Amino acid sequence: MAHSAGVCGIVLAFAALLSLGVVASADEGPIKIGQYGAFSGKEASFGTAAHKGVILAFDEANAAGGVLGRKLELVAEDNQSKAGESATIAKKFVSRDKVVAVLGGNVSVNSLEAAPILQNAKIPMVAISSTNPRVTEMGSYIFRVCFIDPFQGAVLAKFALATLHAKRAAILTSVSNPYSVGISKVFREKFTVGGGEITIEQKHSEGDKDFRAQLTAIKAAGVDCIFHSSNYTEGALICIQARQLGLNVPIFGGDAWEAPQLIEIGGAAVEGTYYSTHASPDSTAPEMQNFIKKFRARWNGETPDSIAALGYDAAQLVFDALRRAGTTESAKLREAIATTKDFSGATGRITIDKDRNATKSAVILTVKDGKFAYVETVNP
Repeated sequence: MAHSAGVCGIVLAFAALLSLGVVASADEGPIKIGQYGAFSGKEASFGTAAHKGVILAFDEANAAGGVLGRKLELVAEDNQSKAGESATIAKKFVSRDKVVAVLGGNVSVNSLEAAPILQNAKIPMVAISSTNPRVTEMGSYIFRVCFIDPFQGAVLAKFALATLHAKRAAILTSVSNPYSVGISKVFREKFTVGGGEITIEQKHSEGDKDFRAQLTAIKAAGVDCIFHSSNYTEGALICIQARQLGLNVPIFGGDAWEAPQLIEIGGAAVEGTYYSTHASPDSTAPEMQNFIKKFRARWNGETPDSIAALGYDAAQLVFDALRRAGTTESAKLREAIATTKDFSGATGRITIDKDRNATKSAVILTVKDGKFAYVETVNP
């Protein structure tokens, strides 16, 4: 029939164009990778820091010719620090953007929203600074480049006992924050096992601004240190109000304290406070110094914090896995991420363990003369 001959002609012509490389296949377009995070709202300090690290990694890889002979395209979405938004973004990544992997989030509660959707779609996700153990428990496609809260809680208990020589501690926990609840639990256990006493525990909610009632009770309990396990905004306000009440014992937090705003809000009240985090710009490791040099060149002389370094490492780890997999096919990419061993990152060597968590060291920083300064490194 004339109709079928026409169809055959079209098919043959298309095949000829393909053989000449005139028609681009899907495998020749850019490799799309998603990132979600708080680029605005109350958690923006974490999100924007990570985003700058991620952008630097993409710029660098594309300048070197991309990965697997293809350019990399970053599809970034702002969850605006709003509950539920990370899940909506994850659905968009799956249905509309067709990303091959996802970077994010920073705050654990955001990762816990997005992870089940990406796990269901079999799209690998590498969390940047989500430390709650439950994140990677969401499934075999969910990973992270940071340490987890049980390790961080143990590091802080060890620091309080060995470095601060504390015997009687107070814990201030944000009951509406899974990160805060988790890290307080581990600190309580490890500090007690190490011979310390948790003399008093007080609670607050995310976004609270007045902590005087809790701090008055803590002062009356006669403690020699205060561990606050939530975010930098509340942490800074707690330091101000504690000092106003004449409570002059050491106060310290976890990596959720890491933000310039801790000093901007807290001022003189945060001098001499401490927090645990993932890396320090004071590190002499060539990988960190090289990263800082490139970051400053890209971002107008700005010195990166550890969250920016983790964002950079998360992106680079995915690029490395893509090269080793030799494909963007999800199962093979997942396997390549899962078998990452001794990856040389800005934040140190990263090995992904059987639970898809990163095995690595932590550092303790302090606020000294209005700046963050290195105190010590604590190994796993």
